[in-house]
This record gives sequence, structure tokens and C-alpha cells, in this order.
Amino acid sequence: MERLLLMAMAALLLSIGTACVGAEEDGVAAYYRHDYATALRIFRPLAAQGNAAAQFSLGLMYANGQGVAQDYAEAVKWYQLAAKQKHTNSELNLGTMYLEGKGVAQDYAEAVKWYRFAADRGNAEANFFLGEMYNSGQGVAQDYADAARWFREGAIRGHAKSQVNLGTMYAEGQGVAKDLVRAHMW
Repeated sequence: MERLLLMAMAALLLSIGTACVGAEEDGVAAYYRHDYATALRIFRPLAAQGNAAAQFSLGLMYANGQGVAQDYAEAVKWYQLAAKQKHTNSELNLGTMYLEGKGVAQDYAEAVKWYRFAADRGNAEANFFLGEMYNSGQGVAQDYADAARWFREGAIRGHAKSQVNLGTMYAEGQGVAKDLVRAHMW
């Protein structure tokens, strides 16, 4: 749950960087003030109109029980609506919901699918999760070379856990040629 909350907060921070204007900006400000009633009142009509960022925000609020009763199924519903519009952070969070079986039946293959969508749009956290899934064989055939490839993409994007895992793979020669210099570098 802590991982989902941290990802959600980071994702919300990233969504602020997009062109938030008017009501959406007011909703984000209310959310950060922990005025969830106001945020909910602002996000609901925007989400109903198809605003992907507002749909994502409602997903966060339901996933974390902020201003509403915690309801993972409702969170998944909002994430799915936003993900259909290629909202990267919704894709990431959907992957986590499937990985952990929250609001949906646990389905590693479905988690991989959503993480891949998010990773293809540049989400380093999704790269990390894909590396983990290939490393452990969850939802995909275990493949250390693919794990290293996903960790490398996340590492290049500055994701610290991906950097550590890639360094470990170089140190152990797992999925890549053993290279202690690269291991140290990462």
C-alpha cells in the first residue's frame, strides 16, 4: 500500500507539470491541502466530462481512501477510463492494481501489459516493475536479459532502484556479461 501511495503522490506531482488550468488546478491545490471534499467536488464533474487527469485523481482518492471510502474497484474504474486516453500514470497504477490484486483479480500478465504501456511512454517506474517481473518470471517467462534491458531503461531515466538492480546484475553477470566496472558505475 505504501508503494501505491508513493507512486500515486509522485504521479500527481508529475501531472501538475502538465497544463493544469482553472478548475483542474484548483482541484490539485485542494488535494495538496488535504481538502479532499473540495478536490472531490472539483474532480468529479471534470472526470465525468472525460478529463483524464481528473479521472486519475479520482482513482488516487479511491485507492487511498482520501475524501471517500477506500474502494479499489472504483479506483480501477477511474484509472481505466484515464488509461484509455493514454494517461501514463493511470497505466502505471493499473499495472500495480493487477500486480497486487486490488480491485481486480491478481493477474501478472495484465500487470505486465499496463506497465509496458506506461514504460513505452517514458515512465521509469514502469521500467523498474517490468524489470522485476522479468527477473522473477511473473506474468512473463523469466528472462534475465530482458530484466536487465528494462532496468537499464529505468536507470537511464534516473530511477534509483533500477540503477541498483542493473548494477547488481552486472556484478553477478545475470542477463548481462559480468562487468564489475559497470556494476560499480550503476
